[in-house]
Amino acid sequence: MTSTRTLHLAAELTPGAGDRPGPLSAAAGTAPVRTAAPATAHAPARTAPPAVAGAAARTVALARLAEAAGLDFLTHDDSFTRPGLDALAVLARVAPETRSVGLVPTVTTTHTEPFHVQAAVATLDWVSRGRAGWRIAVSPTGAEARLFGRRPAPPTAELWQEAGEVAEVSRRLWDSWEDDAEIRDTTTGRFVDRRKLHHVNFQGSTFSVTGPSIVPRPPQGNPVTVVDATRPAARDTAAQHADVALIRASSAEEAAALRAELRQGARAHGRDPEQLRVLLSATVDLDAYEGGPGALAELIAGWHGGGAVDGFHLVPAVPERDLERFTAGTVARLRDRGLFRTSYAGTTLRDHLGLVRPVSQYATEARATTGARA
Repeated sequence: MTSTRTLHLAAELTPGAGDRPGPLSAAAGTAPVRTAAPATAHAPARTAPPAVAGAAARTVALARLAEAAGLDFLTHDDSFTRPGLDALAVLARVAPETRSVGLVPTVTTTHTEPFHVQAAVATLDWVSRGRAGWRIAVSPTGAEARLFGRRPAPPTAELWQEAGEVAEVSRRLWDSWEDDAEIRDTTTGRFVDRRKLHHVNFQGSTFSVTGPSIVPRPPQGNPVTVVDATRPAARDTAAQHADVALIRASSAEEAAALRAELRQGARAHGRDPEQLRVLLSATVDLDAYEGGPGALAELIAGWHGGGAVDGFHLVPAVPERDLERFTAGTVARLRDRGLFRTSYAGTTLRDHLGLVRPVSQYATEARATTGARA
């Protein structure tokens, strides 16, 4: 039977890590499938500088493979302890080589400047023509803190509070340019209408931002915010700020409970829970997975059809091997059953996820003020 709920599928571009049994093996009685490693975990070293061109070609090839299968988005893990190009730079390179698939780099909110972080994510949204997101991460280790020397590594709970504040000020900065702020009037030499640029005047616990942004409002209004909610400390931040929350669970029942918790949290923060997508994130080694891509398709269909999750985020153990088998085998079977798209209906990542394009909060305030004066 075809589900009336839209199934969302995403994948990671870097190799999976982790060694404890994961949710899919427990649920399906199959060979081990490992849960996704946290965004800040140590991962295999990236390609050395002399091979950057080859690494770029490899990443573009993987992205095109995912795009041909209609995946909603691709993530690219990152941390300060991983050598090589940062995830934002890599996906900025991928953007002009793709047309539809969403691009979501991991971006840490620890030891970074929120103003510059949001500008970089907004720029990726422009480069990709509305297909950008960002996966918020924190950097809790002393080794990462020593790279900057600005402060010791704070407790994880404080880092996620700070991450929530960065998400909030980023949204305000993206809104600080109204959609029609650019006028590009060659006659008068005016590029913007200053009345449609707004200060955000944000005071956080560890930083303050005046604004406005230096980048015009992104094509999506707000790029998609993804939060890895696999750790309890991150769940309130996910409930308050995420468009997409990633979870781990050892059974469909546990996943359904986590989804319900996140949706309830979103509602408590005054959000519409229907604007939150909850995806199960798991590292899958399809060489070891009993039943292979077909069995994985059955499991995805069952968990999604039963309402446990809104979709799946695959972290391939070996991207070149597992992503190809996932798209050619698992996704093809889901398509044959009418459970997954055969083509993209929209052009932006928000379109793929069924998320509304938010109205600028400052444009709303400006209209209200104008109405009051009238």
